[in-house]
Amino acid sequence: MDKVRAAAGDRKREYRVEELAEAAGITTRTLRFYRERKLLQPPRKEGRIAWYGEEHLARLRMIGELLERGHTLGGIAELIGAGESGRDVAELIGLEAAIVAPWSDETPVRLDWDELKTAFGDQLTEENTAESIAQGYITVEEDGITHVSRRLMDATTELVAEGVPLSAVLEASRRTQEHVDAIAEIFIEVVSEHLLSALTTDTPLPPGEAARLTERILRVRPLARTVADAQFTLAMDRRVHVEYVELLRQRRENGSEA
Repeated sequence: MDKVRAAAGDRKREYRVEELAEAAGITTRTLRFYRERKLLQPPRKEGRIAWYGEEHLARLRMIGELLERGHTLGGIAELIGAGESGRDVAELIGLEAAIVAPWSDETPVRLDWDELKTAFGDQLTEENTAESIAQGYITVEEDGITHVSRRLMDATTELVAEGVPLSAVLEASRRTQEHVDAIAEIFIEVVSEHLLSALTTDTPLPPGEAARLTERILRVRPLARTVADAQFTLAMDRRVHVEYVELLRQRRENGSEA
């Protein structure tokens, strides 16, 4: 017997507990646990029978999605509570996605040991490999390595091909990483203080504020990359000029022609 009911007038589909759990891909025990934790809105009662609608199924699917993203049930309960008190859960999820979305668009690259030997020769030492692992750029498997960034890997092989020792490239990479971490920290402080300060308090966000913050973050992200790139290129201009002037001075002192 088909236990699916239709609400009078709008013909919305309804489910019993077992049917709702099956549609959501969970067990009835899990569904009841969500009810106990107040993660699921109350069902419509008809005598002793509880009927659930599409809004319950949507809620269960949202819970599953948040769990896959790493949220705890406690955190999900807070999000749902926020939505029920005037803030839209979907907006809050969108804000979180904008905040934690990767800034990099790097493509990993995999190389076997023969390819690495061709690229680096006798510079493919245990010390250099260990340094690459320590910097978080590669993972080592039995038949080769995976580098997190094809662009960085290509730059490394080209620098080595031009005569820069692999150890020197890795040292420059380590020092650069320290500086870019500091730059990232500066941007985080600016964004946290001036754009996301509303999230550091216990005061609920007003309706629509999560969506406005999401739009602001999406606008600011490319601006931060532009500032960092412009600052780096300007710094290179300054440093190259200083170094070239110093080189000319040394050549004059050594009696060489510029």
